[in-house]
Amino acid sequence: MSSRSLRALAFLPLMALLSGCNMVVMQPAGDIATRQRDLIVASTGLMLLIILPVIAFTLFFAWRYRQSNTEAEYDPDWHHSTQLEVLIWSAPLVIIIALGALTWISTHTLDPYRPLSRIDASRPLTADVKPLTVEVVALDWKWLFFYPDQGIATVNELAAPVDVPINFKITSASMMNSFFIPALAGQIYAMAGMETKLHAVINKAGVYEGFSANYSGEGFSRMNFKFHGLDQGGFDQWVAKVKAEGKELNRDAYIALEKPSEREPVGYYSSVAPGLYSAILNMCVVEGKMCMGEMMSIDSKGGAGKESHANQERLRYDDRHAVRGEEAQGATFPATEKKTRSQEVDPDKGHDHHHDHSGSDTKQSDPAPAQLNR
Repeated sequence: MSSRSLRALAFLPLMALLSGCNMVVMQPAGDIATRQRDLIVASTGLMLLIILPVIAFTLFFAWRYRQSNTEAEYDPDWHHSTQLEVLIWSAPLVIIIALGALTWISTHTLDPYRPLSRIDASRPLTADVKPLTVEVVALDWKWLFFYPDQGIATVNELAAPVDVPINFKITSASMMNSFFIPALAGQIYAMAGMETKLHAVINKAGVYEGFSANYSGEGFSRMNFKFHGLDQGGFDQWVAKVKAEGKELNRDAYIALEKPSEREPVGYYSSVAPGLYSAILNMCVVEGKMCMGEMMSIDSKGGAGKESHANQERLRYDDRHAVRGEEAQGATFPATEKKTRSQEVDPDKGHDHHHDHSGSDTKQSDPAPAQLNR
């Protein structure tokens, strides 16, 4: 067998792996994701205008001036060509200017905080279209979605009508995460005590993958959900199903849901306690905690002076899981003086009995990290 045939056979396993790649980013179903795809294609095409000629001429010069080609002109005293200098510098400069203009325009046009101006390339957004509002909370390790206009909430399942703008409000209960539905739009970070926004629209009915694109701990790889693009009738039926099968999401139910867990099944809530999302955003779901909004109001007025000392306990947030004995097991050794997971093996049973991330096996006396108790 020739060396060329061997090289071809060596590429077969690679091609088999690539055949399983999901090219959803290049085959989106939403207008924002489509425009982002077009930006990638246009930017790549502009760069190839330089890259391909450079590669081609590099190969040509190597072949043209090879040692065995005695007919090639050899000029050891050559040192400058104005025409060549103009070509070498002007072509990349033009490409950079074009890329800069394209990126600047697209960055502002596709700003996730910017309300939509169209449904797709052929349909502008009219004033009579009411957007769907969805409030997103990243938990350890699942997603909680509030539908304030419908009065429902879901866990690890999201749905929206086709061709209806979606206004996402995104936050996190603890760890920083990244909300990402590749078929819909780009990723947006979710951070505790902060709210980020995303405006998007789904143009094709279907079921799409959503997940966290930012590492947030042991259960990160299973922090996935399904996004259902439905017609209006199908969405109304889905809302009715959630109301019929769901239960109440009050503050106590949320505190139980907030505990770290993996592989959380889809859950429905037919009613939501008033102001719950605002309390999550302001980090004051637990009774007795001061809300971030209240704290910022005090700060904006110059602070509370010496009386602010009384607020210290009400402003403790990050150690709440450790205080309640619900801290997720993770790579916190030696800061918390806990054993690493490799040291938590039961010698008799041969398995780790601290895998329950609900905190039921975590000792109540485990201290919070020293830096959080200051």
